[in-house]
Amino acid sequence: MLTAILVFTLLALVLGALLGYAGQAFRVEGDPLADKIDALLPQTQCGQCGFPGCRPYAEAIAAGEADINRCPPGGEATIKALADLLGVEPKPLDAEVGEEKPKSVAWIDEQVCIGCTLCIQACPVDAILGAPKLMHTVIVDECTGCELCVAPCPVDCIHMVPLKVELDQWRWPNPEQRREIADTALIAGQVAGEPSPAERKA
Repeated sequence: MLTAILVFTLLALVLGALLGYAGQAFRVEGDPLADKIDALLPQTQCGQCGFPGCRPYAEAIAAGEADINRCPPGGEATIKALADLLGVEPKPLDAEVGEEKPKSVAWIDEQVCIGCTLCIQACPVDAILGAPKLMHTVIVDECTGCELCVAPCPVDCIHMVPLKVELDQWRWPNPEQRREIADTALIAGQVAGEPSPAERKA
């Protein structure tokens, strides 16, 4: 009995040592640059950039196979951060991949949901709870706002709801946005019958 225990103990030690050596000898080194790029991406895993997720996109940028302006969820802030990291000039978001939108999360109308589970299958971050033929619900803290759950829904019960912008997330609109805001306010004032700035001066 004692001999068997000693044999198994010795065998376990030998196998452990072999596994430890193999882990060191055949370890695949990660790309430090890709890691840094991936850390700057929003991790929505939406695929709008043309890659299946944020990590593949980061690896493509690191390899020089993709540009830094293909992430609509990250928008201008992410483009600038990537440009600073890579030492290149920032550029406008590529219009082919979409446009920057306010941060939003999915909301399921539970009165309409039929429990088909198609949204659960589409969600890349497992942020939807539910079971077949039972209502589903979204875990707001886990939802990345990728919108991948919206299209598969056969009853259109999933809606994207903008998140309230917190003070630490707010930033000044860029000049183009400020012009649009001013134009919208001017048009709204004219519709309401208010005098224009030029008329007020007169």
